[in-house]
Amino acid sequence: MADTLTRRSPLQGYKSRFANLPESASIDDEPFVSMVDLWVDPIGPGGRAVADLLGVDALPTTSSTIVAGRDGAVIWLGPQEWLITSAQRNGEDIEAALREAMSEHGGAAVDVSAQRTTLRLRGAHARDVIAKGCSLDSHPAVFGPGAAAQTVLGQAGVVLIPLSDNGTDYRIIVRSSFARYLADWLIDAAEEFGVDW
Repeated sequence: MADTLTRRSPLQGYKSRFANLPESASIDDEPFVSMVDLWVDPIGPGGRAVADLLGVDALPTTSSTIVAGRDGAVIWLGPQEWLITSAQRNGEDIEAALREAMSEHGGAAVDVSAQRTTLRLRGAHARDVIAKGCSLDSHPAVFGPGAAAQTVLGQAGVVLIPLSDNGTDYRIIVRSSFARYLADWLIDAAEEFGVDW
């Protein structure tokens, strides 16, 4: 019988620490999500084939945006570069399907599911926590649902995705090797909001 690797979050020991945070700045380690890096010409036949496969009208070409697809999301990372995420499909399957869709047109897809993990920051002070370590203007008027920015948070490179229109809910995608550092930073930044003055 072959050995099977069990998928584990780099933050599996943080649940009790997250549980001690105030509701106004709560943090959760989100369940595993498949992620695939994609490079293709968005207006060429490969881009159109990929958009059809993902269930979007077109790949987003506006910087720092995200669109919902058939069973995941498409995050703009740069000209001709996207991060595809899915909670329903396996990363290897997404990669293979993307490669097949682009096979005659050029492009590349790489399963990077093990490379990153996802945190969720919620509460009335979520935006205040973000502001402590990110120079990005996170005001909901300019950074609300539909946005997704590669930025630095507490000196760690992240993809920051606002999920609410009032600055109280964010998804943070971070490289697994920086996950514990960022979790420690977020805990430290959030703890003050549980102190009564």
